Amino acid sequence: MINYDLYIDGKWMASTGSSRIEVEDPATRQVIGSVPRGTKEDVDKAVAAAKKAFPEWSRTSAKERGRILRKVGDLMEQRKTDFARVISLELGMPIRHVEKWHLKSSIREAVYFAHMAENFEYEYEAEGGWVRREPFGVIAGLTPWNYPMEQITMKLFPAIAAGNCVVLKPSQATPLCACMLANIFEDAGLPPGVFNIVTGAGGEVGNCLALHRDVDMLTFTGSTSAGKEVGALALSTVKKITLELGGKSPLIVLPDADFRAAAEEAVYSVFMNTGQTCCAYTRMLVPRKNKEEIESFLAEEAGRYKVGAPSDPDSDIGPLISKRAFERVKGYIEKGIEEGARMLVGEVPGEIKKGYYVKPVIFTDVTNDMTIAREEIFGPVLSVISYDTVEEAVEIANDTPYGLDSAVYGPAEEAYEVGCRIRAGGVHINGADAHITCPFGGYKESGLGREGGTFGFEEYLEVKSVFGK
Repeated sequence: MINYDLYIDGKWMASTGSSRIEVEDPATRQVIGSVPRGTKEDVDKAVAAAKKAFPEWSRTSAKERGRILRKVGDLMEQRKTDFARVISLELGMPIRHVEKWHLKSSIREAVYFAHMAENFEYEYEAEGGWVRREPFGVIAGLTPWNYPMEQITMKLFPAIAAGNCVVLKPSQATPLCACMLANIFEDAGLPPGVFNIVTGAGGEVGNCLALHRDVDMLTFTGSTSAGKEVGALALSTVKKITLELGGKSPLIVLPDADFRAAAEEAVYSVFMNTGQTCCAYTRMLVPRKNKEEIESFLAEEAGRYKVGAPSDPDSDIGPLISKRAFERVKGYIEKGIEEGARMLVGEVPGEIKKGYYVKPVIFTDVTNDMTIAREEIFGPVLSVISYDTVEEAVEIANDTPYGLDSAVYGPAEEAYEVGCRIRAGGVHINGADAHITCPFGGYKESGLGREGGTFGFEEYLEVKSVFGK
């Protein structure tokens, strides 16, 4: 059993409440640990600790902040095997894929934002005075379970590097790796109060943080519905918010594209992490005349993925995170069949046995008005939609309330031109990977603000004009 208390002001301490949240291994449905169900009083303590630590931390040199963050990255690298084991247990991702999908980016972010802190231009002269960038103060971070480490570090590292103090509420489904990170920061020499963890339920701890008047900024990643709720609470005290929310991302396959490569990318994007990825390309838009050829590539590629226990070194796809997620995804699969989509790959899930396993599904003959094409499923379900003209493909791609990510396969110049017409925060041309130097975030109901790059660092800095002669 892996049990933790709250981490406040550089110390592990019991909650003021008596309730605890059990953490379940979704592959076996066995309890593997627990954390406190934090209370309003716990939130008050953590925010007070962060507020107290802020003046000194904000005056700490950028060089020193960068040094500590680099040490954090070094320690994460040294302990990545332990992190991978815990993430695999609480999330259910096969152990052989955890390091690539959940740890490498976090370690890289530590170095990147250390360098950013050390080299950022915090003040420059303008006509009539100076423009300064200063840390906000106390940042509340509410993070999801699907990327339980990377979603924390993408917020935490730039916030702390910029001179802020943080109170983190990790997901109650995957809090254990977050608590491990507290030990890393302590060993790296971070002063008490700069980083605090209050575990608990989102509607309790998360809402308390959103409403707290001593919290200067709230950053949230999760569903669009939850983001709207917590964002409205935060705005009631007029604090800054950033929201990274849902997606229904399109992958447009142009008529002259490499169809096999496009099929490989779509399947990889939607199947890995058991489809629990907000920017997965869950809508694949294909030329109608090439539909059958592309379907054959999709079916062939899907056959390469093995569903199995996270501990199995040959497994690619593990279970969904919870019973609720299983029932949700099963409902969408049934809805797809009911609305007339044809199942090219997969099956309707049966009863839950040992774990929350769902075999990946590929639907074809999907139209963009079907439920499976409109709503975020958050499971390994790919919808293939046919189009007749590229103009129609762009219209279908943009016909969604979301705008998080997208992809285009085809001749480079044409793919770039089509990609620029997609209303989304990111476009990947012919399989290009995302990079930390470029901002990530969404249009429309996919969010507010950006993570990564200079934009992601600047989110955690206030703007001040100083007028003088």
